[in-house]
Amino acid sequence: MTKRHVFTPHRRYLVAAMAVGALFTGSLFGQGPEGEPPKVKDVGVADSFLPVVIEEDFDDVLAEDTAEKEDFMERQRALLEERYDLSDNPSDVMMSGGRRAVQQGVRVQLPEGVTWQQLAQMSPAEIKEQNLFPMGFRPLPHPKHDAGGQVYPDNQIEAMLEKEARDLERFDIAFDLPDHLMPEFPPPIFLTTHPQLGDVSEGQVLSIKNFWELLGGKLTPVQLEGMRLLLTPFPQQQFNVTEDRKVEEPSLGVTCLDCHTNGHTNAAFHLNPDTRPQHARFRLDTVSLRGMFNQQIHGSKRSLRSIEDFTEFEQRTAYFDGDQVTAAKKGVHLPDRASQVAMMAQMQNIFDFPPAPKLDVFGMLDPELATEQELKGQDVFFGKGRCAECHQAPFYLDNKMHDLRLDRFYEAEMIHEQLNVANGPIKTFTLRGIKDSPPYLHDQRLMTLEDTVEFFNLVLRLTLEDEEKEALVAFMRSL
Repeated sequence: MTKRHVFTPHRRYLVAAMAVGALFTGSLFGQGPEGEPPKVKDVGVADSFLPVVIEEDFDDVLAEDTAEKEDFMERQRALLEERYDLSDNPSDVMMSGGRRAVQQGVRVQLPEGVTWQQLAQMSPAEIKEQNLFPMGFRPLPHPKHDAGGQVYPDNQIEAMLEKEARDLERFDIAFDLPDHLMPEFPPPIFLTTHPQLGDVSEGQVLSIKNFWELLGGKLTPVQLEGMRLLLTPFPQQQFNVTEDRKVEEPSLGVTCLDCHTNGHTNAAFHLNPDTRPQHARFRLDTVSLRGMFNQQIHGSKRSLRSIEDFTEFEQRTAYFDGDQVTAAKKGVHLPDRASQVAMMAQMQNIFDFPPAPKLDVFGMLDPELATEQELKGQDVFFGKGRCAECHQAPFYLDNKMHDLRLDRFYEAEMIHEQLNVANGPIKTFTLRGIKDSPPYLHDQRLMTLEDTVEFFNLVLRLTLEDEEKEALVAFMRSL
């Protein structure tokens, strides 16, 4: 691939961006000295905004991006295989719907000649100096980071083609992680208003075509209207009718539940809308909507204080990579707070966690139901592991933001057009039902629960023994 890939998403407006940047900064945007990323002073105002007027013909873009697609995917495959063991190694524990086994084992590859035990004994400064922080613990880049945008897994693409003849496949990029490391599909649906019914999905993917049949008589009129809106396609940055879309045919857009399938997640990803310039943005996993009724902040970095605020913000700006200017061009949906946002929120607030039969009403294990290993894991979780300092029972979150300060462990560098800086404060995600929601961390960099234990053991300097790590995983699978 040629050097122009460094600015792939910007190439159609690079000249204009450089000119505007020069006006405001006195220098052109570009690479710094050899091997260094652009410095803050080199970044102009143009890098805060997406292009509005597109100079290049859509057919030319389609042909060029289609021709380059496999090169980008092969590059991403090589990165993933270098960082992780991607093999299919299922455990004997099933996800809540019984359709997929939970994957097991540490998948992050270690630097040659180093063990996890040796690494855990080193200080952050020593790890940084010797460049031993595992690459799988660093931010995971988007397959085409310069372009970014929403990317859907094949199972969701196929489901929407079959049900609605709506195409969610991009012509420039594809989903990059193996299916066996993803959440089960379709995921079950549990409702706080009908715990006695269990899974109400009947094994189907909810869509505008079947939600009335599946949920009519179970939901109130307000909830049904909220669900209709959650299943209605609205324009999104890559899926719309404009010439800078990333789908071949003009599109009505995407729905909330295209990512949050059945009120859960299908592991679709994009880039966070809150950061600029482009190379500093990070990959963003789709979080589950289960248990939203008990969460007080929303959005990994935005710290929005109600589900209503989050729903409105998503529609108005986050759908468009955080740029309200291009949102206006592409056909932004401006939901009415009372008649639409509130109803969407009412529906989201009744998606329940999956049953956890071994937990009591305080979120703790019942000694008569739990195994000895799970009980030991609970002791580690609330003790030596320090997990409960952020993930407090019974819902295993604290509704706060925390900064792991990963810059202590490695020097940031540009990898696949992403400057892999530490991401700063990120909200605490609930651990209830966590076995159903791989991959882990806000950018999907950890494939299994075993990976997350090794990550936090190193980052928090816990010095857990192997037996304690295994028990901790067993406990989290019971949540």
